[in-house]
Amino acid sequence: MDAILVINAGSSSLKFQVFGAADIGNPHHLIKGQVDGIGARPRLRTVDESNHQLIDKTFTADEIPDLPRATMAAGAWLRRVNTVNIIAAGHRVVHGGPDYDRPVMIDGEVLSRLERYAPLAPLHQPNNLAPIRALAQQRPEMPQIACFDTAFHRGHAPVADRYAIPERLYEEGVRRYGFHGLSYEYVATRLREVAPQIAAQRIIVAHLGSGASMCALLQGRSVESTMGFTALDGLPMGTRPGQIDPGVVLYLIAQKGMSAAAVQDFLYRECGLKGLSGISNDVRELMETDSVAATLALDHFVYRVGLHAGMLAAALGGLDAFVFTAGIGENSAVLRARIVEKLAWLGAALDAGANEAGSLLISSARSRVLIYVVPTDEELMIARHTFALLAGAAAPARRSAGR
Repeated sequence: MDAILVINAGSSSLKFQVFGAADIGNPHHLIKGQVDGIGARPRLRTVDESNHQLIDKTFTADEIPDLPRATMAAGAWLRRVNTVNIIAAGHRVVHGGPDYDRPVMIDGEVLSRLERYAPLAPLHQPNNLAPIRALAQQRPEMPQIACFDTAFHRGHAPVADRYAIPERLYEEGVRRYGFHGLSYEYVATRLREVAPQIAAQRIIVAHLGSGASMCALLQGRSVESTMGFTALDGLPMGTRPGQIDPGVVLYLIAQKGMSAAAVQDFLYRECGLKGLSGISNDVRELMETDSVAATLALDHFVYRVGLHAGMLAAALGGLDAFVFTAGIGENSAVLRARIVEKLAWLGAALDAGANEAGSLLISSARSRVLIYVVPTDEELMIARHTFALLAGAAAPARRSAGR
């Protein structure tokens, strides 16, 4: 059976899925897997389409020290299973910069351009590109497609797209991109299926996980996002601060003597929930402790989600629905309830029982804002784009030449 491989690479994990190519309009997953603990305690786990375990194997750190070796290990296992013929690979790439506003077939020029954006997404871009290089060495004849987290937001109006800085910097690509676009695109598509009555209305989607952002949807399209030029902006995250006065960065450089590299590492790895709590970047761990600092970190997270919801509601001119997705949004009934309390001024009210059960619709009958929990599926979105591009259904990638 012909199939495609979808790869979603993180900082210390490699998620992958294999999708059958029998129906390009409706790809279905055959195998779902993950290599986590890369460089520390690597572990390869896979399940089939019926969620039956296929392998659960641990490795030494020397056997899988990095993402290329993780890609090779996953590929070697797939070849041994030998139940499918991988004809192409689709990849999540966080930053498409000003050049790419839709999925694109990867070649040497594309890869070179994407490498330029590594400083704008240092936790993600290098890791996204590592499996691409590994597969290019193993299977140079196999098509590879890049799907961008920034692409879904590229239709923003100029007033939302721009910073109040000189035009020459905008021409260079300094603008508000927005991220988690593959997740938002999937949720927008899914809403047309599960809640068609509101899918085209004024919606805020909250992608809440270790990386967190929110997006305002109108007519199923992104009109505003909490993230901007990089994935540092907006909501506080696991290890990233979210919105911060640029003067803080100047202070760290001028008064604390930190280099640009040190500031970058600090903002990406030492802030957010981890920095506030001094304990962990994991919400589950913070909720299990009675530490005052952990409580403050969670309070801050909820508070900032509420503030940014107000901003996005203003951009939409009102609010008809609010959607939770991603790890925290899908799994934490407690934080969902706390966030909905912050939306009471918009008319949001929770059905406590539905929320505890993790139902699709968790708003009460009296709520003026419908509240949903919609699990995201970035890998399925990548599969759809990959099949479409292979079939010629998608137009060639549009290069916007900095505009």
